[in-house]
Amino acid sequence: MITHIGGVNLVELGAFLKSRRDRIRPADVGLPAGPRRRVSGLRRDEVAQLAGASVDYYTELERGAGAQPSEQMLAALARALRLSRDERDHLFYLAGRAVPAHGGPADHVHPSMLDLLHRLDGTPAQVVTDLRVTLVQNRLAAALVGPAPPPTGWTASFVHRWFTDPASRAIYPVEDHDYYARSFVADLRAAMARRGGDDSEVTALIADLTARSPEFTEHWKRHDVAFRRNDRKRLVHPELGLLEVNCLNLLSEDGKQRLLWFTPAVGTDSVAKLEMLAVVGSQALR
Repeated sequence: MITHIGGVNLVELGAFLKSRRDRIRPADVGLPAGPRRRVSGLRRDEVAQLAGASVDYYTELERGAGAQPSEQMLAALARALRLSRDERDHLFYLAGRAVPAHGGPADHVHPSMLDLLHRLDGTPAQVVTDLRVTLVQNRLAAALVGPAPPPTGWTASFVHRWFTDPASRAIYPVEDHDYYARSFVADLRAAMARRGGDDSEVTALIADLTARSPEFTEHWKRHDVAFRRNDRKRLVHPELGLLEVNCLNLLSEDGKQRLLWFTPAVGTDSVAKLEMLAVVGSQALR
């Protein structure tokens, strides 16, 4: 059995994963305990489910075998096991991976924010960075606004996709596009100020958008700034049609992450439409 890959001790990695799994109760992560449970912590198949991995793959990891896990898989495991930032960093060290930079798709999400996200099972909700990179989302958020793109650093930012990929704008009515373009840029300027002028991630994002998008450049020159704490949105769903929702934010202590959740606007047919979304999830309606 292979226990080392390029200096990585897979046995130690597996032992650490098992120790973290054993301490978590199913109720801590929104799973039913069941009447015939033989272990106090999570089962391997439950961790695999939470991390989006196959049971065989996760089992091999705990046994100290298999391939070196990717950055994306390590981030998913850290969230599934509710690791603290120090524990998350330790997991990456054991796997021989560099600790992800703050703000990227593999960034650490506070366990309490993850717990709250999973308790909002009947409400579309997701955690994003201040640069609009989606870190984690629940089933209904993926069904409402689409699944997060594959992790690609700051280019996974929805602001980046808004100005470089016209297809990303399809979730908003065409007549609202100019409003959101201005809003995203004003919010990005606020994020830049909070991070400081020497933040490499936000600097690279702004430089790339300035080079690629005249529309972004025009809005950026206006120096508008507005921190988006809540918003009333009109969203276009491919099956449900137009929905009017309230988008609310809960910020992390440093302001770099936000828990977003969506509620239907009172007095609109969006109440019934979101209830339908909760029933069918991402399945196409007939």
